[in-house]
Amino acid sequence: MKKDRMILRTPLPERLCHWAMVVCFFLVAMSGLSWVFPSLNWLNGVFGTPQMARVLHPFFGIGVFLALVYLFIRFVKYNLFVKEDRIWADNIKSVVAGDHSKPLRIGKYNAGQKFLFWGIMLLISVLLISGLVIWRAYFAHLFPIPVLRVALLLHAVAGVGLMLLIIGHIYLALWVKGSIRGMVTGYVSHAWARAHHDRWYQEIASKSSKEKTKVKGTQ
Repeated sequence: MKKDRMILRTPLPERLCHWAMVVCFFLVAMSGLSWVFPSLNWLNGVFGTPQMARVLHPFFGIGVFLALVYLFIRFVKYNLFVKEDRIWADNIKSVVAGDHSKPLRIGKYNAGQKFLFWGIMLLISVLLISGLVIWRAYFAHLFPIPVLRVALLLHAVAGVGLMLLIIGHIYLALWVKGSIRGMVTGYVSHAWARAHHDRWYQEIASKSSKEKTKVKGTQ
């Protein structure tokens, strides 16, 4: 792969944060499932022992939250909804069918990715707040039993919900050829960008053209 012929989609710091978060989320999710579903109790061995899982689960959960806060700061401007997102939503059947013949005016992220982004941020916020409330070592004793019960329920529901969103995210990344490579290397081809994010590609091409014109003008 020659990077000078590719487009940088995700810089290195964001990629490193993303993959570090993936590892932490996997450990937190597996240990969490072991407590929600008794038949999956063996999953609490991801941290070595059940006792270590109890200790490390909340710390790794906070790590996931902090990583998502960083990614939120870096990507939120690309995930704000605009009027052109309606075009993608109105042509969802063509999108699912892989038909890219019609211009959909998609920015760096499409409407589906934006819904996923905000859903993940909402659920991780619920998980953080409810997790702090039920954190037995530090905060649980500050709250009455009814509050702890509600927090436990919210934590479990939000946790399963977040896992389902992440599974959807993984599936879509595998389904759209080139997405995984883009998140590993940071680069995507011009053809990929033009097919899946036409408005973003046009913005990149226009910016590149202006920069080249400016350089020629100074020579």
